[in-house]
Amino acid sequence: MKINTAEFIISNSDVAKCPKDFLPEYAFIGRSNVGKSSLINMLTNQKKLAKTSGRPGKTQLINHFLINSNWFLVDLPGYGYAKVSKKTKSIFQEFITDYFETREQLVCAFVLIDIRHEAQTIDIEFMSYMGESEIPFCIVFTKADKISKVKIDSHIAAYKKKMFANNWAEMPHYFVTSATESTGKEELLSYIDEVNQEVFKNNSQF
Repeated sequence: MKINTAEFIISNSDVAKCPKDFLPEYAFIGRSNVGKSSLINMLTNQKKLAKTSGRPGKTQLINHFLINSNWFLVDLPGYGYAKVSKKTKSIFQEFITDYFETREQLVCAFVLIDIRHEAQTIDIEFMSYMGESEIPFCIVFTKADKISKVKIDSHIAAYKKKMFANNWAEMPHYFVTSATESTGKEELLSYIDEVNQEVFKNNSQF
């Protein structure tokens, strides 16, 4: 799939105010400073669609972008600065919980993880929340150009081990990406295209 048009539609913190269009949505979320804005700009072939910043936690709202006039890319706030506790709603902003648990148009979330670091507890806890809530998601490892292939494989293996230790039967589908080198772009967009085709074919709501 090639992205020909990417249009900013709305930013808000109230799920009820999200677009009413019944189009498939793909949400991007991760810890602060994971490289989310750079990845979105790389995927959409635009330099400034999503605002990048040296200050972590820049994204504070739900941002909807209409892609090719037939699906939404949703840029969500990071969960890295929220206080972590056993209550899932303390991991990230409450309206993000509302978005994931009530937004019928969401067909898949992409959880972004900085591949440079070893498995982080907050990422494992967030993905556990997603799994327990039966929210479909894939993992997108970012910044793959920053470390060697050996370290990439080692860190992915560490995530698999931690997830299996947390009662996961298998590793979720994942992508290895680099916004700088466009690594993983074709694979990620092809995946979205395949899911879209299935959604439009099998779901009468879309």
